[in-house]
Amino acid sequence: MFSKFTSILQHAVEALAPSLPLQEDFVYHWKAITHYYIETSDDKAPVTDTNIPSHLEQMLDILTQEERERESGETGPCMEYLLHHKILETLYTLGKADCPPGMKQQVLSFYTKLLGRIRQPLLPHINVHRPVQKLVRLCGEVLAAPTENEEIQFLCTVCAKLKQDPYLVNFFLENKNKRLEAPKDGGADLMKDPSSPDTGQNQNQNPSLVTIAQEVAAGQATSPGEASPSSVHATLPNNDNYNLVSSLLNLTKSPDGRIVVKACEGLMLIVSLPEPAAAKCLTENTELSQLLTDRLAQFYRALPQSMDPLDIETVESVNWGLDVYNLKEDAAAFTGKRALISFLSWLDYCDQLIKEAQKTAASVLARAVRERFFVTVMEPQLMQTSEVGILTSTALLNRIIRQVTSEALLQETIYFLLGEGTGPETLAGITQHPLRHRLIEHCDHLSDEISIMTLRLFEHLLQKPCQHILQNLVLRCLEERNYMENKQPEEREEREHMENGQPHDAVDLEEDPLFSDLSPDNRLSSPDWLSCSPPPSTEHAKPDGKTEVHKIVNSFLCLVPDEAKSSYQVEGTGYDTYLRDAHRQFRDYCGVCQKWDWRSSPKPFEKCNLDSPFFEGHFLKVLFDRMGRILDQPYDVNLQVTSVLSKLSLLPHAHLHEYLLDPYINLAPGCRSLFSVIVRVVGDLMLRTHRIPDFTPKLLLVRKRLLGLEPEGMSVDHVTLLEGVIVLEEFCKELAAIAFVKFHASASTSP
Repeated sequence: MFSKFTSILQHAVEALAPSLPLQEDFVYHWKAITHYYIETSDDKAPVTDTNIPSHLEQMLDILTQEERERESGETGPCMEYLLHHKILETLYTLGKADCPPGMKQQVLSFYTKLLGRIRQPLLPHINVHRPVQKLVRLCGEVLAAPTENEEIQFLCTVCAKLKQDPYLVNFFLENKNKRLEAPKDGGADLMKDPSSPDTGQNQNQNPSLVTIAQEVAAGQATSPGEASPSSVHATLPNNDNYNLVSSLLNLTKSPDGRIVVKACEGLMLIVSLPEPAAAKCLTENTELSQLLTDRLAQFYRALPQSMDPLDIETVESVNWGLDVYNLKEDAAAFTGKRALISFLSWLDYCDQLIKEAQKTAASVLARAVRERFFVTVMEPQLMQTSEVGILTSTALLNRIIRQVTSEALLQETIYFLLGEGTGPETLAGITQHPLRHRLIEHCDHLSDEISIMTLRLFEHLLQKPCQHILQNLVLRCLEERNYMENKQPEEREEREHMENGQPHDAVDLEEDPLFSDLSPDNRLSSPDWLSCSPPPSTEHAKPDGKTEVHKIVNSFLCLVPDEAKSSYQVEGTGYDTYLRDAHRQFRDYCGVCQKWDWRSSPKPFEKCNLDSPFFEGHFLKVLFDRMGRILDQPYDVNLQVTSVLSKLSLLPHAHLHEYLLDPYINLAPGCRSLFSVIVRVVGDLMLRTHRIPDFTPKLLLVRKRLLGLEPEGMSVDHVTLLEGVIVLEEFCKELAAIAFVKFHASASTSP
């Protein structure tokens, strides 16, 4: 009570007394603090019962006022006094001793406000960054400490200052060996050299505090100076302690969620610093990567073993730090939703952290996620034999792929799933990467649910901006163009005239009634459409250029016989709708693929190794096998298979376009293309339609039911076949639209 009365009386005296020059006022307040330790014998009274908080606040106000009154960058006498007399060192010592109780909070607050309010750079001063560095080490020592809030505010302020001037981070890389070699003379007083490491002296003894106060008040200190962060770090080769990161990591374990979020924000600022030495220290001498991976694994293991894939796919997207979830208020709650949101939230944090991180640090952190989370935790789940477990883990993997945006983490995720191979794939070598092999096999799983989910997984992969995905899955098998017959152009032309253009894959397209109007001479060979800015060519300016693309489009549109078509009887299902979608999607793909070194025209035959055996690759093999069974598969499976194939067809790659969208290539013996697979399906369809009575009315009814134009009524025979025919017709229209849009895009960009 008496101390509060004294404080009120002091404020009254200060208000009535004439104003002193700023420096005298500043020194007065500092000496008032030091006199407290000389005159007071009771060190148990809390600091809030003293005048210390008021004096510290007054000192801050004076420093702020002084800076406002001076030119930018000019150091005033009050700041000079603070630096010269090592006031921050003294305050650090008092804060570490927490004498009087609560002093640590006051010191942390003073440091935070000083660094935040003063615009001129303070950290380069040795009498600033050294005590700041020491105070950083005190933060996070005790979880749930009463000073946690002040600690995290102080650390985040330091992080923000380092973000403004990244080179200053070198001051905060401490050498382990240097700290161990601290002076061992027990009689040396800490404050005789406040910049030296802590001697461990008992700071709670009042005599030592009196000595500190007297020495500082008497001005026994060396002159302030500035240190070069580069010269400081030059003496710190490989044994650096990154205490700023360590303290933030400790505070991420706080039971207070707000403290955890602030600590994560501080780490986000630190990892983005471009200094190579700091990045190396971050990855080699801190537990940051362990924090990321351990929590990912912890949240993943907390998920239920069985979850509805639809719940996983549709749960709302949660940004890290904002995963506030109230089970009672959630009308769409399901078992495991809280755990799923926590996992996705932390995954988002890892992704954003790696995205912001310095390049080498990002690579190391992403590799740690791959090795300690994907390989050790997720791979066993994906390789299991339980259908329920496979479905849940694949759905979670699908969600992870959708959510990952950082380049480094995406690359490591792809390497985990597909391996790093880019060389030609062989049938005997498809099991070299077991997980890749298993995932592709799951596209043709006995369980339709697993097949659909895995196909959706690959569809999302194909839309990711990563060239390795396409190279690994498809392109490496098409590089040599050995899917084409090994004949010279002259020999091939002569053979086409002699044999009426019949290809060697045992599918006689030209003799089929469907293709009686097509001539192999109108083949679209080596279309130069592939890059957004193709090389100059006059090919598309020729009148017969459009004839060629017209023939290509008609080849796909005429594949399904008229008696098996039903779209013309339903409004809004015409070919033009696919044109709009194909134009938009192709434009998006060109934007993604433009930075990749893809040739704008097929590799010349003379440079291709056409004699090497052709293998379409495990991925295309499974897709073609699935496509060949389109008349016997469930509707949802067919939609997903054709969706993946259409994504591949949209890619602006010369060989992929030739292999998937050119009906007139001369396939090598034993090879198949997408067009030849569809031709076989159509041949099977023509045989089976004649065995189904009232085929056309039933087909139209099924189409209307799929579109919701007819209510579900009596069951229809052969519904799987009829749905397959509808999907086949729509897929052919989609391929025709893609071929037309690709040609049009090339023609419009050609000079």
